[in-house]
Amino acid sequence: MRGGSAALGVERPAGPLLRQRADIAAPGVAILSASITRSRPAADLEVAIPAFNEHSRLPRTLRRTVEFLAEQPYSSRVVIVDNGSSDDTVAAARAIALSTDPRVPVDVVGCARPGKGAAVRRALLSSRSRYVGFFDADLATPVETLAAAMAALDDGAAAAIASRHHPDSELAQRQPLTRRVGGAAFRALSRGLVPGIRDTQCGFKFFQREAVTAALVQCRTTGFSFDVELLWRLYADGGRIVELPVVWTDDEQSTFRPLQDGVASFGALLQVQKLRQS
Repeated sequence: MRGGSAALGVERPAGPLLRQRADIAAPGVAILSASITRSRPAADLEVAIPAFNEHSRLPRTLRRTVEFLAEQPYSSRVVIVDNGSSDDTVAAARAIALSTDPRVPVDVVGCARPGKGAAVRRALLSSRSRYVGFFDADLATPVETLAAAMAALDDGAAAAIASRHHPDSELAQRQPLTRRVGGAAFRALSRGLVPGIRDTQCGFKFFQREAVTAALVQCRTTGFSFDVELLWRLYADGGRIVELPVVWTDDEQSTFRPLQDGVASFGALLQVQKLRQS
């Protein structure tokens, strides 16, 4: 076993995490239901994947994520947060978890409150890992981007986020025109909340757990505007946010509904603007 102290939740001295990893779970104990525990054994990195009716996309994403993490020099675990799915998302996640590399435990938890923000809060606030974060179930941002995220966090950043509008980013497949127009308007409105950040909405964000916990407990939004409020609160607390270039691919099966969710997102963004002014 490598670095067994992590299995007991022992605090590791500060410093670069890429020197060692710890195996934190044995085969057969990787799956947790939402009712069993409110916190999980600590790891160097915990990856949350919010999932709402993701039966078809989740298996590939989960396999690819575990394969990548198993080869890294730091300990890790994955948390699937079922956000009230009506399909076989939970069954699919548990089946895949039982067949993946046991060096990367996979937990399946539930979140009855609707909204991506609620699902992310459920995972991150119950974590004890040093670095925590989330990415979307469509894996539009390659899992390999975690290498750059870990390096930025190890260098002291409070947050490392993928940015489709970073000068070095590539769009392998662009969004439909309506999504691009709406996104441009959203960015224009949110620019004053998080100065210097080009893309608040890309679904790949990782954090120092202590920093993001302080921000999460203040967040009020739970839908698609959750990301911008979270980054604003991190920024307001003095946290350094690093944008990462990415090769990003739009998924035509996105659950975002431009009209209904777009209107709700703009409304929530205006509420965040009001919170900032209060």
